[in-house]
Amino acid sequence: MALTQAKRFTLEEYHRLGEIGFFHEDDRIELIRGEIIQMSAKGTRHETCLRKLLRELPILLAERATLQCQSPIVLPYNSEPEPDFTVVQNRSDDYLSAHPIPADILLVIEIADSSLDYDKNVKTSLYAEAGIPDYWIFNLLDNWLEVCSEPSELSRGKFDYLNKRLVLPNQSIALPCFPDLFLDLTKVFPPKQNS
Repeated sequence: MALTQAKRFTLEEYHRLGEIGFFHEDDRIELIRGEIIQMSAKGTRHETCLRKLLRELPILLAERATLQCQSPIVLPYNSEPEPDFTVVQNRSDDYLSAHPIPADILLVIEIADSSLDYDKNVKTSLYAEAGIPDYWIFNLLDNWLEVCSEPSELSRGKFDYLNKRLVLPNQSIALPCFPDLFLDLTKVFPPKQNS
């Protein structure tokens, strides 16, 4: 009996599929370690949190960094995720020549409800391996912010963040790239819905 193996795509192949119209404009996909992954549907709390962050983060960052929302970043080993938010260094061409790479990235933010396991397990390892210095997960199921810093290889091929902490929705947190800028989480977390 022959073993079957899934096709893994390079970044170039993935981009070529997009160019030839293989994907629909509405497809919510990303490339993770060479696999084309269908992204989870977004609930109303996810979208509300996204809108609130979209209101607050640009005010905080002003001209100090570039904020991108649900846009690609290029990571090693054929990955091109589209985090909910990425704070990247300002660049004169506004990334016209290429999507941001790990050296450009200051902070990655994911908003997680139905995608929580994926964001905590797959994405955490992916971002840590790429050396992304800070990763935040707005955990809408437990209603707190999970803050990850200090990416490290814990054992051969196993990557994670050494420093993890929780910040409650009634607190404020300094942006790791700009410790003088504080995000008030009471302005970000949507109210809990009754089950």
